[in-house]
Amino acid sequence: MNEVPTPTESRRKVGELIKDVRIAMLTTVDEAGRLVSRPMTTQDVEFDGDIWFIAQRDSELARQIGGGRTEANVAYAGSSTWVSVSGKARVVNDPAKLREEWNRFTDAFFEGGPEDPNNVLILIEGESAEYWDSPGGKVTQLANLAKSLVKKEPIEGDNRIVDL
Repeated sequence: MNEVPTPTESRRKVGELIKDVRIAMLTTVDEAGRLVSRPMTTQDVEFDGDIWFIAQRDSELARQIGGGRTEANVAYAGSSTWVSVSGKARVVNDPAKLREEWNRFTDAFFEGGPEDPNNVLILIEGESAEYWDSPGGKVTQLANLAKSLVKKEPIEGDNRIVDL
């Protein structure tokens, strides 16, 4: 019998699932109302419901978010896990936090370092998440699929919606 995890355990599980998946797809809404997704590198892996990215102030992403909070989704795909975090995105001007999140990997994508006023933080304030976690790697997943087809039973795994 599977016990239902507490909200704290569920949030912790989301953090565990995304901590090793550095590249995520960040989806926002453009000026015409279309969904636009782009790959982003997650900066802060201590997941507490917030997700941090670095972008350029003059980028299309920062313009789409503008000065307010806009709907956003962040999708992660690992070898046997998938996580979708929905929430609000906003541009954050916090030089101390930007210096804290900056690393050598960031230098490869952005010029001028954290002191460059064109480099800003994008904060996704997570409101809810959904995850799918399949135990084991690809071989285990294929074995579970074969077992499911033979026994006509659902594939084993964990799927939850989490309020953040």
